[in-house]
Amino acid sequence: MRGLIAIRPSAALLSADLFHLAYRRHLPLLGRRSPIVPLRTPNSGGRQLATISAMASASKAEDARVPPALQLALPPVSKFKIALCQLSVTPDKDRNIAHARKAIEEAASKGAQLVLLPEIWNSPYSNDSFPVYAEDIEAGGDAAPSFTMLSDVARSLQITIVGGSIPERSGGHLYNTCCILGTDGKLKGKHRKIHLFDIDIPGKITFKESKTLTAGEHPTIVDTDVGRIGVGICYDIRFQELAMLYAARGNLHINVGAHLICYPGAFNMTTGPLHWELLQRARAVDNQLFVATCSPARDTGAGYTAWGHSTLVGPFGEVIATTEHEETTIVEEIDYSLIELRRSNLPMGSQRRGDLYQLVDVQRLKSQ
Repeated sequence: MRGLIAIRPSAALLSADLFHLAYRRHLPLLGRRSPIVPLRTPNSGGRQLATISAMASASKAEDARVPPALQLALPPVSKFKIALCQLSVTPDKDRNIAHARKAIEEAASKGAQLVLLPEIWNSPYSNDSFPVYAEDIEAGGDAAPSFTMLSDVARSLQITIVGGSIPERSGGHLYNTCCILGTDGKLKGKHRKIHLFDIDIPGKITFKESKTLTAGEHPTIVDTDVGRIGVGICYDIRFQELAMLYAARGNLHINVGAHLICYPGAFNMTTGPLHWELLQRARAVDNQLFVATCSPARDTGAGYTAWGHSTLVGPFGEVIATTEHEETTIVEEIDYSLIELRRSNLPMGSQRRGDLYQLVDVQRLKSQ
């Protein structure tokens, strides 16, 4: 089987309901619903069985994305201002809601057309707090005061809000959920954190969101007055496949990829200094688009201490604006013309090797 790259399912082949990343070379075409083809690969002098989905051999760049990547649409605006509201969070939910509203209003007064809030801005970040502070977003009104505030202020100020995240209660489950509100105050999309934060770094930090939260099932990209926005929450930023998917397709109802990915997040004092900026710049430069993040302000007296450092990154991986750990709001301009400029400087989209690797958008493929 010379020329084949065998992928061990336990290590290198990612297959899920959201996306599937396969490395291949010169595999025979066996149809759309290809059977699994066994490959024999050497391993420490022996032969080990591995499997990989058989796909068509191709050298065209568009074959590196299955279905093929869609063209970037002309955004409704070429330039606009975004605000990153790095908020302090307390155990007082009413105070947190009023405080967030004030920050949004101040950002809009400075010309912001898009406002991004932090992860879990209405509640302390803890498994004990999530059930207590959770809201029924679908019910709205008194059952969802945080969501209701976001809807009211988006409509009154005629701005777009990527509403950080709040604990959501739905169907007997709890989710870490980001609501995206349009200029009319209506819910344009809702992202439930796909990758739950379950980590253990001995002597540093241990946290397991899955003790209380349920993982989301769908990538989220929305069409707004300031362009097409993909959304991830905190730990989602570590999974480059999700950002690649956003850049390649949008969602099942939007026929082009994102201009901007927003990640409300609350990295901690262990991983924050090492990975927070690194991951933002990686997601931006890998996909040649804008990335915006927003963290809560640091509170060393809280049970969970956030790193802070909310940041806006451009499509060349450049840090356009950032802050330290204290409460503050960044208002900065996004110029979408930089996306096309950088994609012409480094034409990666036309240089991918569809004969060697593919990102398979499983949901989009199933919808066809």
